[in-house]
Amino acid sequence: MLKFLRNHYWNIGLGAMLALLLIFTKIIQPNYGISGLESLSRSALTFAFATAAQTVVVIAGGIDLSIASMMAVASVTAAVMMDGASEQYALLVVPFVLLVGLAMGAINGMLIVFSRVPDIVVTLAMLFVWEGVALMILKAPGGGSAEWVKGLLIGQVAIGWLPDGLTQWIPKALILLIVCLGAVWLPFRRSRFGLSVYAIGSSSLAAFRSGVAVNRTRIAAYSMAGLFAAMGGLVLTASTGIGAPIPGPYLLASVAAVVLGGVTLGGGRGGLLGPIIAVFILRLVRTDLALLSVDPNVTTIVEGTIMVVVVMAGGLIAVRASRK
Repeated sequence: MLKFLRNHYWNIGLGAMLALLLIFTKIIQPNYGISGLESLSRSALTFAFATAAQTVVVIAGGIDLSIASMMAVASVTAAVMMDGASEQYALLVVPFVLLVGLAMGAINGMLIVFSRVPDIVVTLAMLFVWEGVALMILKAPGGGSAEWVKGLLIGQVAIGWLPDGLTQWIPKALILLIVCLGAVWLPFRRSRFGLSVYAIGSSSLAAFRSGVAVNRTRIAAYSMAGLFAAMGGLVLTASTGIGAPIPGPYLLASVAAVVLGGVTLGGGRGGLLGPIIAVFILRLVRTDLALLSVDPNVTTIVEGTIMVVVVMAGGLIAVRASRK
């Protein structure tokens, strides 16, 4: 038990913080219940996929500033292809958009590897490139979404029966998040590829000397980030019913959630559970500020301050760790 606590103390602390925030939310809004949790899950879903994309890249020792733009490309691609199409056709659109995300991530990775330009510079440039691509596909918000795709996010699912006969429910959005992330992350974490990603994040030179194909692993890590970004774009289209060609506020939020979730900015350490819990914490903070009738401008300032403090703290921790 003590070993488990030592290995997972950060995630346990984040879980406790989330629980306290939920209690505080219930105090200030007694009617907050299943519908509130569903709303929270739906609002956090897109941010969670953006955070998952950023997590993989940061663990590999890099950073991707183009995640929000890749999500925009995936969103408008799905919206344009689903607009006026049959429900059956949408079954083909989803895997196609996921392949588009993989391709975008692979392009980012190859440019970084073959040009040897720092990833922050390459992905900053690709932010504008993918944003331009999204605007070429759809110049203004529009398009459509298949009904069955929307149905994956809306409502709750019964998961059992309580002793008094009442049905226990969890939001569909939360189930979708767990299934999608688990289907990709669990095989990754236990695979040789996953170990290689952690290895190049810790030390690319040591990984190379150990026989790890550093360049190929880095490209694959960015490809995986593109896959998660495409999932986020699909969710964005499903939740709004239209495509969004302008990148949303997912970049800084994803970095903040990654750092708050315990992932070292220098790479090589961390997991996915902590950053996902951090996403819900940050979204719940916004909800609480709204329930307290805090001015929206002040809410934006508070969110920005939290993100800046978290990112700066993560940078300081990474610097201190590198000096040891």
